[in-house]
Amino acid sequence: MKRKSWLTISVMTVALLTGCGSNDQAGQEHASHSQHAPNGDLQEMTASADQLPKFLDNQDPVIVESYKVAAANRELLKSIPCYCGCGESAGHQHNGNCFIKEEKSDGSIVWDDHGTRCGVCMEIAVISSKLKEAGKTTKEIRDYIDNTYKEGYGKPTPTPMPS
Repeated sequence: MKRKSWLTISVMTVALLTGCGSNDQAGQEHASHSQHAPNGDLQEMTASADQLPKFLDNQDPVIVESYKVAAANRELLKSIPCYCGCGESAGHQHNGNCFIKEEKSDGSIVWDDHGTRCGVCMEIAVISSKLKEAGKTTKEIRDYIDNTYKEGYGKPTPTPMPS
């Protein structure tokens, strides 16, 4: 329990210190299966959700942990909007897109580095995961996120409401 509390506090601290913004990736080496999206986000494909992208290799452990949380909660995050403005700036449809652009039919994952620079994205993913662990339904989690982030944050992604 202490580890999860530390993670939540760390993500919230990162959220206060960072916002969604660009991060110059020039000069950094990435796997040959990496590419930049039109908005500048780095995207990298791995064989599965169990294999994290190389762009996380030198990131803060809190950021790496938020990617693990997002990978473990892919279905949940498809029903949870992000409130950092990435729907407009990056074309994201839900909070999961801040970490994973696409899941391919062979199980491979196209990761997105947007979440490495956005405390709001990480915070929403981690809070959603904790609420799921506490037994909340997807609809209850969605309502909580919508109410928590409705003021003072960016426009939400166009995420359909879960039934």
